[in-house]
Amino acid sequence: MAQLERRLSAKEQAYLQMGLRQPGGKLPLFDDYGQEISASIIRSCIKKGLAEHWFANPLKPEWLVCRLTKVGRQALKH
Repeated sequence: MAQLERRLSAKEQAYLQMGLRQPGGKLPLFDDYGQEISASIIRSCIKKGLAEHWFANPLKPEWLVCRLTKVGRQALKH
């Protein structure tokens, strides 16, 4: 886990932390300022196993609706 923790960028960590305060660990599509979260950050977190694609949004299929994984929660605790 220590290696994974070191590989998290500040933006990835901030994104994942937002899921801690949402039901089911839902990760936001927009930040606290209303700016869309970068798809590259979301995909990076999915690739590392920290987030998982949750469901497809029928109105906006390009949006990556995700939630924290157990690994993602553990990475944030360290």
